[in-house]
Amino acid sequence: MTGPTGPTGATGLTGLSGFRKALFGRWVHLVLGGALAMPYVFVASVVVGPVLGSRYLFGDPYVQLASFAVALPLAAVTSLFPPTRPLEAAAVRALCGVDADALAHTPARTRAAKRRTAAWFTLHLGLGGVLSGMTLAVPPFAAVLMVLPVAGVLFDTRLGLPRVFEHAWALALAPVAGVATLLALTGCAAGAGALLARWAPALLGPTPADRLAAAEERAADLALRNRIARELHDSVGHALSAVTLQAGAARRVLDSDPGFVREALAAIEDTTRRTVSELDAVLGVLRDGDAPGTAPAPALAADLDGLLRRTRAGGLEVTADVAVDPASLPPLLSREAYRIVQEGLTNALRHGGERATVALRIAEAGGHLEITVRNPLRAGPSPARPGGGHGLDGIADRARLLGGTARAGPDSGAWLLHVRLPTDRTRGRGTP
Repeated sequence: MTGPTGPTGATGLTGLSGFRKALFGRWVHLVLGGALAMPYVFVASVVVGPVLGSRYLFGDPYVQLASFAVALPLAAVTSLFPPTRPLEAAAVRALCGVDADALAHTPARTRAAKRRTAAWFTLHLGLGGVLSGMTLAVPPFAAVLMVLPVAGVLFDTRLGLPRVFEHAWALALAPVAGVATLLALTGCAAGAGALLARWAPALLGPTPADRLAAAEERAADLALRNRIARELHDSVGHALSAVTLQAGAARRVLDSDPGFVREALAAIEDTTRRTVSELDAVLGVLRDGDAPGTAPAPALAADLDGLLRRTRAGGLEVTADVAVDPASLPPLLSREAYRIVQEGLTNALRHGGERATVALRIAEAGGHLEITVRNPLRAGPSPARPGGGHGLDGIADRARLLGGTARAGPDSGAWLLHVRLPTDRTRGRGTP
């Protein structure tokens, strides 16, 4: 056990400081509730005053109490306005020390949430009004009690207090009573503040519907982030693989085949230009929070030929059998199919070996668009990439979102990627 300057004393001072800070914040919160109650009290007094035969609110305590009682139901009605719950939650979080995760910060939507908000607002204004009145009345009364012995001796006056203070024992106890009233006021403020802080999560906390809405919002945000990640992986990953192989192939034949070098450099320029455009579109989503679509997404109808040309410039021999009119496909299906073909060719670029022959077939059968990419397996181990690849997972995700299937693996000495996507013309009009 150590002294006041040791660990125990430091802990005690920290605890006292925290209590004082919490008490001050909650007291301010209660006074704020009393201030919010005043307009309702004034409105209620317009009705209550004539009924009780009094024209002055502050001149009759009965009118004050009746007006205050009528004001609370008025406050409960106005608490149904949407801003009430987020504003009250913000005040509770800032002044009462309640964890933000325990409070709802959106307007109340359901009937249950609105009833709880009305109960909280009524409780806040009710307790706040009572404690505000005590805060205004008790300190002056306590001050009078504490100076009463001096006033009685020097000025021979009781300061308007009852005749009991003519006795010496009453004068002697008056300062003690003044301090006691201040302590009682502090205790009331601490108790009322603790009550509000305890009830805040129950009355201002999220309902099951609020939690469901928040979960759906997080799921939508995660889905958008996953889609952006897929777009970045497919477009940038393909571009880097293609550019790397194109540059390597051009370097090897720099002196012997200038025509191929020129073709490779042109393909590199075209690949990087298109990738920068796609990257700008994705970054625009991150900046603005809009749905993807600020730039036209590549699709089979308009971009397949360019994709094949750039892939061939990297050293692959691609034979393409397109047995379906890409322009007849729904826009979403055409875009997702392009990404699947792009990733399939990217895998062939990475793992197929130099001058590998890749067979691509796109056909429609049985109400499905079938995409097949076949390339030879590299004789030695494929070059490893740190962290591994996610291309096949991305292909499977795209197929699943469209209600299709994807299968990839060794097949008779080659690597086979086979994807089936439904071609229902009612599908694929929007964004997955």
